[in-house]
Amino acid sequence: MKQLIYTILLLTLYVSCKKTVEPSKTGLITKNAMVVSARVEASKIGSDILKKGGNAFDAMAATQLALAVAYPYAGNIGGGGFMVYRKANGEIGGLDFREKAPLAATTDMYLDEDGNVIPEKSTLGAMAVGVPGTIAGVFAVHEKFGSLSIEDIIKPAIELAYRGVIVTKKQEEKIAHYMPLFKRANKYSTLFHKPWKKNDTIKYEALAKTLTRIMTHGKDEFYKGDTAKRLAKFIQENGGILTEEDLARYEVKWRDPVSFKYDDLNIISMSPPSSGGVCLAQIMKMIEPFHLDEYGHNSLKTIQVIAEAERRAYADRSFYLGDPDFVDIPIETLTQKAYLNKRMSDFSFKKATLSSDVSHGDIQVIESNETTHYSIIDTFGNTVSVTTTINGAYGSKLYCSDLGFFLNNEMDDFSSKPGVPNMFGVTGGEANSILPEKRMLSSMTPTIVEKDGKLLMSIGTPGGSTIITSVLQTILNVHEFNMTMQEAVDAPRFHHQWLPDEIRMEPNSFNDTLIFQLEKLGYSINEKDSPVIGKVDGILVLNDELLEGGADHRGDDTAVGF
Repeated sequence: MKQLIYTILLLTLYVSCKKTVEPSKTGLITKNAMVVSARVEASKIGSDILKKGGNAFDAMAATQLALAVAYPYAGNIGGGGFMVYRKANGEIGGLDFREKAPLAATTDMYLDEDGNVIPEKSTLGAMAVGVPGTIAGVFAVHEKFGSLSIEDIIKPAIELAYRGVIVTKKQEEKIAHYMPLFKRANKYSTLFHKPWKKNDTIKYEALAKTLTRIMTHGKDEFYKGDTAKRLAKFIQENGGILTEEDLARYEVKWRDPVSFKYDDLNIISMSPPSSGGVCLAQIMKMIEPFHLDEYGHNSLKTIQVIAEAERRAYADRSFYLGDPDFVDIPIETLTQKAYLNKRMSDFSFKKATLSSDVSHGDIQVIESNETTHYSIIDTFGNTVSVTTTINGAYGSKLYCSDLGFFLNNEMDDFSSKPGVPNMFGVTGGEANSILPEKRMLSSMTPTIVEKDGKLLMSIGTPGGSTIITSVLQTILNVHEFNMTMQEAVDAPRFHHQWLPDEIRMEPNSFNDTLIFQLEKLGYSINEKDSPVIGKVDGILVLNDELLEGGADHRGDDTAVGF
């Protein structure tokens, strides 16, 4: 009898412990302004600009350049990106400073004489380099919206480059991992041929000098001046096709973002050539009729609904989306409720849909995961959401020691070999085929969320094709599952992108029973290839108008504000 009472007491204690609600985990809370980025040095420089009286656009330019110094893995002046903004008065817009194909680029430039893709030609070395857009983007933002002088904006990055950046453990591991590729891509030894260790300080003197010339002579220094000449010469000496004319002809594009409703939210995200906004709209409209809040966070039903919506959106992505200056994209049709309801009409909770049964194309879009994102809200109520990249980790691995930065391998984001005709007679991937001066398709999804006409969230992430789904799940975590910004960012993530036909899951984050249930329904689960899905950085405006930063624990990401 005593043993029975003891067992009952233990069970009661266990049940009561299970019911105990853990306190919410919150990120940095500030009153006035905030910057969240991949490195503390960049976040601090952006925050200091805001503290100085600058606006979110001043801080965007300063943070972008600071990331080029502090985070060469993805921060850059040798790449490009997208910005979505919302001004305090509710005005919204987007900036496309995505890289472009050089004038000498051709549709089959990465194929051999038998029509097969030549390994690494579009990823490693000078042939992979697209025309960089970052410096043009920084100056376009400053010219249109900046309030501080360009010296105020660029000087902190120059000083940081001279002072040096302390190596983190994660950075030490990344440099060591990519060392063999640095050696293969570069004829001569570079700053990154040395095995840097945690707590070492890397000084970027060549980059400091390049930024100083840009500060003195403006955007034309990079695109038409001495820097342009040296850059084009370096790329050609290493076997590339980018010329001084390519640099001189580069221009950014101001674009209208994709804007759509989900419940009582208004989502504002990037338009093509980013696929982010269109895909996000498709997925969210497909899942809106389902009761995710009742199914529960990362439950069997929730994962099914989201994965099936993702599968269908990514099938459309590979087929329809590309540079809108070169192809007609039926955005209105793709995001219409009637069309999307029809897309989900064959979904069943009883079994998985096969990707082979979801029409469009037969080309798999492969995109590197190594991008970076930063979110900013200023004291005036303006916000920017910016995702920027050199595509792969350290881009093409080609490092211009003379100028002090890595070059992108963005040409790999084109379809090197478009697929076969689909049921409509149109070739899958053709919309994203290579043409001179064309911008390559991207998954970058810088996003701003409004609620009841007010700013609610600025959010984005790196992660290649997982960007869209990471942004999606983070928004849902806040809206459907009442998480704090930090909890929403930290929560385990999963991903489906049509092809390959599998759900990728962060390892050791989902229980075995759930995985077994999904597999029983016909889903293929892959926990091996996605140790990290996104590194989300976001800012949430709380009910009392304080700001909460969510900096992803998966990286060295940091929120700074005041």
